Amino acid sequence: METFISPNFTSGSATNAFPLISPPLLSPCRRRLAVVKASVAAVEKKVAIIRIGTRGSPLALAQAYETRDKLMASSSELAEEGAIEIVVIKTTGDKILSQPLADIGGKGLFTKEIDEALLNSEIDIAVHSMKDVPTYLPEKTILPCNLLREDVRDAFISLKATSLADLQAGSIVGTASLRRKSQLLHRYPSLSVLENFRGNVQTRLKKLNDGVVEATLLALAGLKRLNMTEYVSSILPIDDMLPAVAQGAIGIACRSDDDKMASYVAKLNHEETRLAVACERAFLLTLDGSCRTPIAGYACRDEDGNCLFRGLVASPDGTKVLETSRKGLYAYEDMVLMGKDAGEELLSRAGPGFFDG
Repeated sequence: METFISPNFTSGSATNAFPLISPPLLSPCRRRLAVVKASVAAVEKKVAIIRIGTRGSPLALAQAYETRDKLMASSSELAEEGAIEIVVIKTTGDKILSQPLADIGGKGLFTKEIDEALLNSEIDIAVHSMKDVPTYLPEKTILPCNLLREDVRDAFISLKATSLADLQAGSIVGTASLRRKSQLLHRYPSLSVLENFRGNVQTRLKKLNDGVVEATLLALAGLKRLNMTEYVSSILPIDDMLPAVAQGAIGIACRSDDDKMASYVAKLNHEETRLAVACERAFLLTLDGSCRTPIAGYACRDEDGNCLFRGLVASPDGTKVLETSRKGLYAYEDMVLMGKDAGEELLSRAGPGFFDG
């Protein structure tokens, strides 16, 4: 039986039958027990209700924090300290920066490891840039939520010119995107493109500042989320540079059997964005687009409230560009059919070997 010593114990309260023992003279073992028992409640860490999985780039973290803030605003229990944890996961696309994306697998390079963590219950939800998400989701996962879409346009950034048109012939533009390269060379064949211009936003801006290239093109959405729009020289009109499928959209995935998480993220869904992304991804799926394929697609609501979809495919060197458009009801089934039909048209017009040029 353990003997507990009152904190009020004094020498005057002891009898001659027992030797006087003061707290500092407790055995090391008993002293450790006392400390543990006294401090368990104080140091016990709150278990997070939601663990958010994300890449570790500044932009990916900005998107994860945006998601966290929206979740906290949507539920009082999630607003409590420690209720939401952000888990950083390094993906294949983050690890290998020396090769073009197409050469190391193309699809799923920025999502695979995050999806695996989700399926292994190491995280509860995954936050993705939708343009990185393959058209086929992993089994046992769903993507029920898209946040309000940011500006879909591309930004031109240069220390020497205010626009692509102002660049001198032979100027080098850095971009790892075949979509940007093909559209740029189609309009400005006198320019050169440095491919595999990869890295996060900060890395690419440093390369520009170091004189590796004369200019670069970046998604305006990312610059806005990072509060870095002061670097923008000009914004490219959509007519000049059709955006990537799902550019500017954030998607939140969870396990298909996790009703609790699905309920949390459903509160954040922006339906107009979700429908536009579904239309564009149906177009991409029909074309079976990869990182070797210059494809662009954009769906939006027009002034009449209908859906206007524009799609484009190009040869990698920009010598051939095919475009199409569709207009219809701004409703899920109609928009998915529009995207699919537009993709089938361009596949037929392109013919075999189109993307090899």
